[in-house]
Amino acid sequence: MVVPNDDDEVKDTANIQVMAEAQDIQTATTSIVTNAQPDSKTRRYDRQLRLWAATGQSALENAHILVISGSATSTSILKNLVLPGIGKFTILDHEKVTPEDAGNNFFLEGPSSIGKLRAEEAVRLLGELNESVTGTADTSDVEELLEKNPSYFTSFTIVIAHNLEPKLLDKLSTLLWSDDSLPPLVAIRSAGFLAEFLVQFHEHTVIESHSETAPSLRIDKAFPALLDYSLSLDFASMDPTDHTHIPYVIILVRALEDWKKYHDGKPPLTYPEKKAFKAGILAMKVKYDEENFDEAESQAYRCWTETSVPSEIAALFQDPQLASLSPTSPPFFHLLSTLQKFTLEPPHTLPLTSTLPDMKASTNHYIHLQKLYKARAEEEKAKFKSLLTIPIDDSVVDSFVKNSHALKVLRGSKWGALDADHTLLANAIASSPKQTAIHMSLSALSALNVKQPTTAPTVEALTAEAQALLPPGTTLPDEFSDAVGEIARAPTADLPNTAALLGGLVAQEVIKVITKQYVPINSYCTVDLVDTWTGVI
Repeated sequence: MVVPNDDDEVKDTANIQVMAEAQDIQTATTSIVTNAQPDSKTRRYDRQLRLWAATGQSALENAHILVISGSATSTSILKNLVLPGIGKFTILDHEKVTPEDAGNNFFLEGPSSIGKLRAEEAVRLLGELNESVTGTADTSDVEELLEKNPSYFTSFTIVIAHNLEPKLLDKLSTLLWSDDSLPPLVAIRSAGFLAEFLVQFHEHTVIESHSETAPSLRIDKAFPALLDYSLSLDFASMDPTDHTHIPYVIILVRALEDWKKYHDGKPPLTYPEKKAFKAGILAMKVKYDEENFDEAESQAYRCWTETSVPSEIAALFQDPQLASLSPTSPPFFHLLSTLQKFTLEPPHTLPLTSTLPDMKASTNHYIHLQKLYKARAEEEKAKFKSLLTIPIDDSVVDSFVKNSHALKVLRGSKWGALDADHTLLANAIASSPKQTAIHMSLSALSALNVKQPTTAPTVEALTAEAQALLPPGTTLPDEFSDAVGEIARAPTADLPNTAALLGGLVAQEVIKVITKQYVPINSYCTVDLVDTWTGVI
């Protein structure tokens, strides 16, 4: 934490700057600084703006989601998208409300909704949650649209389908997989207390992954202004109060520079040297209770850990997109190519960011240090921009540079690809038997519904369908018997508690995909509310 000076003059400037960066909203920042009242939009979305900032909120508000079916699960998902302010949603469903629907769907008005069009009833009631969201009911038949107007499905930001008939789901997933420019598909299957979902996408890039890994402070490769400031301080004659409030970054840069003078310009390398270096830091104390020097000693590893390009970022430089880069390539890969060029020049690191961790320091010391980092970060960002070969919006470049230590490139899979590969499925049983048991029981139900759509599934029939998915000689996981028992018990039940959990889980992943923030699940996510757990295959 930043410790105020002894005169008790408390300045929250550093905290304000951190909050402003997290929110990235001019109106919110102004309100904090001037004590003005934030506008209604900022007040409504305050908590989520802290999570995905104005850029993420803008992406949500510009999105148009298609949800196929007005089931309890579908409306629960939509509730968690309407409340944070998704721009538009369309429910595609030609069915009428049944007594079963009225009993399990909170977004229907009980008996009074029975017999009415399910899409229209759900849209009307969901619309009451947020007047800024536009909802549309489309009572067309999904099968007819897929047959006569497949382009209908390609105009949305993302498509969500819950318990869609297996043949129609296969057709829809194949359509949306046919071109990487088409929207992602979220396919959800549920029966009773068991469920699973998959987000189908070709490629998904993430700049703001919100990684817990902090960017480098570059203590071992101190930039000139940081080094000069560290050397300019006279630790020996400094006022004891000021001495107690020197940030550990300054202490480490100074200690490392002093060490190098007597060790051929090298940092501590051996265990005895590292131990001696730490002892030297503690010996710099003038009072026994100087926590900033204790903090410096605990962070001493930064002095001998070379700042270089993280291996996961270096691996992205081998991405095939960079080998075939063209003016029409996605901006992310032009930025990635520029980052690679930047790292080839001294000091062979990622661009510096001005983000500093909390530390024991006076407000003045902390803010001065922050200014040093910010000035250098601006210089390196300007250098980065000079290496770009195509024009890219400054805000995107700024975000990319700031988060260059935590970039992600995900390659997804088509719905059904796991079941189509017998070897892959057998490997999944070995590595994730509980999760795969749920997946296979739901796949068996889908297969049986195609063959016997009007016949209630039995455990024996479901087991036979699941076994047919596996290579000869491969046995089903032990957990399959429990999963298939639940599927046979409630093959068509869309239970409110399962729907509620899926509503939160799926909406969360949809928001990740739309905002391109945080890292979405890139596999089948399974849900077991019998034993209360979720897992990923």
